[in-house]
Amino acid sequence: MGRKDKRWILKRKKDFYYNLAKKLNYRSRAAFKLFQLNEKFNIIKPGNIVVDLGCAPGGWLQAARELVGEKGFVVGIDLQPVKSLGYDNVKAIKGDFTLEENILKIKNLLPDKADVVISDASPNISGYWDIDHARSVDLVKTAMQISTELLKERGRFLAKVFYGDMVDDLVKLAEKYFEKVYISKPRASRKESAESYIICKRYTGKKWEEEDKIKRIKKEENNEDDELLIKKIRAMKK
Repeated sequence: MGRKDKRWILKRKKDFYYNLAKKLNYRSRAAFKLFQLNEKFNIIKPGNIVVDLGCAPGGWLQAARELVGEKGFVVGIDLQPVKSLGYDNVKAIKGDFTLEENILKIKNLLPDKADVVISDASPNISGYWDIDHARSVDLVKTAMQISTELLKERGRFLAKVFYGDMVDDLVKLAEKYFEKVYISKPRASRKESAESYIICKRYTGKKWEEEDKIKRIKKEENNEDDELLIKKIRAMKK
């Protein structure tokens, strides 16, 4: 273990929210970010249906379940498996949320259209700021497109984004689909972190008009050559 790793472990042990998460049995300190953002913007309400994109290890799932209560419903999805929270109204899917087939799985689990779509997902980090910022913005755009497929009118969308010069255009994009858009950084975010959150309220119901970010299922279609071959095979069997 290098010096950098030791410094990181010591720093984490002194982290207030890390220790608080362990004390209160939250799976990550990120739960407090959602609580704080919700306190300020009233994103998730009791009884709401919530979709969590990129939900591992489950900190936001836990927080969302507390906020919606017994009458609400929460579905999460992540590439990594997420251990069950033990609630009947919380479901977790293992998979890539950018795939159309997994979006269909989410839709099939939901009792109704979602009231809220949230995402604390981060892109693969390259270590080059310009690249990581662009990837973060692109991931938010993907999550935003998915939200337009899952949300009911006047629904809300919340996602993490690395703050930088592309955020202004991201806000303008969000304003095409939501009546109210905010950028905020909760107290639980580390001061040195570039992460911020985009909060979008009152979805207009408008369909996505930008570049399609969802990986669609490819439908195989028979071309003319295939049709001719089928006809020849059928003729030979007569």
